[in-house]
Amino acid sequence: MSYDVIDRLPTLDEFTAVTGAVGWRHAYDVDALPVSLARSLHAVVAVHEGEVVGVGRVIGDGAIYFYLHDIAVLPEHQGRGVGRAIVTALERWIATQAGPRSFVGLFAAGDSMRLYSTFGYRAHPDMTGVFRVGPYQAAGNGGARPKGRAPSRRGDAGRSPD
Repeated sequence: MSYDVIDRLPTLDEFTAVTGAVGWRHAYDVDALPVSLARSLHAVVAVHEGEVVGVGRVIGDGAIYFYLHDIAVLPEHQGRGVGRAIVTALERWIATQAGPRSFVGLFAAGDSMRLYSTFGYRAHPDMTGVFRVGPYQAAGNGGARPKGRAPSRRGDAGRSPD
């Protein structure tokens, strides 16, 4: 079987068909997807005989932080190198954008870490990835900042917020 990996965003229907087939329908708000997809830094689709069978995208700030995201392949096409081809295409694009100290990360689901480790992705002994899933509300003090203090983009690195 031959597959083409094309640099373009998947349509909403393509994205939901592929990600739904791998069990991710619960993982996103369909109403928010058009905006989310449009704000991707880059995306690719894997096509077989005119049908999109895989998707993947890069999100982040486009300067320092890049995240491989939503990499999914229809179950009947898994194990044929499609996921590897998607990651390769995304990595090539990132290499044209990223600086010498860029951070490229991802969240691995299921046994996908086997694939990502072949690209050099590893768990870091001094870091733990953490996240929250909506419905999103500000945590702690209701989202209020202490009076007179603006949100910091630097200077607080390495300190606990508590």
